[in-house]
Amino acid sequence: MVKNMVVSNDNPDLRRTQKVFAAIDDICREFDLSKPIWLDSTIASFKRFDKARFFQDNFVEPIDFDYLEIQVIEED
Repeated sequence: MVKNMVVSNDNPDLRRTQKVFAAIDDICREFDLSKPIWLDSTIASFKRFDKARFFQDNFVEPIDFDYLEIQVIEED
């Protein structure tokens, strides 16, 4: 693991999808990355496991790591 980050969003006005996209924006800003593209395989994985891996194919610019992984961890 090169870097990790936990993003928390308790805004009740946002839907779950909006919270995920906001978290990705925060992560990309913090790690100085372009926003990844959601490919069909990425969407399918995220829907099934609440986890997605963004590989080089998901980015327009070159990345210097194997993949960016996000996972939704919900607490009750």
